[in-house]
Amino acid sequence: MKNYSVLGDDIGKLVLRLTLGGLILLHGISKLQNFQAATAGITKQVVAAGLPEFVAYGVYAGEVLAPVLLILGIFSRVGGIIVVINMVFALFLVHSQQFLMLTKTGGWQLELQFFYLLCGVVVTLIGSGRYAVKPD
Repeated sequence: MKNYSVLGDDIGKLVLRLTLGGLILLHGISKLQNFQAATAGITKQVVAAGLPEFVAYGVYAGEVLAPVLLILGIFSRVGGIIVVINMVFALFLVHSQQFLMLTKTGGWQLELQFFYLLCGVVVTLIGSGRYAVKPD
């Protein structure tokens, strides 16, 4: 008899990886389509924060490389931690003014960003599951 809780765990990990990876990859695709403008805007924010310009290119690791790793299930824990790092940078460089702000409907303005960050934490902790190119 199959252990359905293990099967459910692995399917849940797959759904989490595909959701997180797919949603963040859309942000990365948008930046790739507008590469010069996106990179210039990110570089401006990075430099204004006192960081070296090359740090701006880290957004492509967080929004292109990490999602691909998550979707495929290759080094999923690494992909998860890259998402976490990317979201920490995004929160402090782009969204720092929104920490205590609510939307017009009462939701927290940073719910999506924290959702991505915490899903990255969860993938880092639980790994890829069985349904991955390279399960961990």
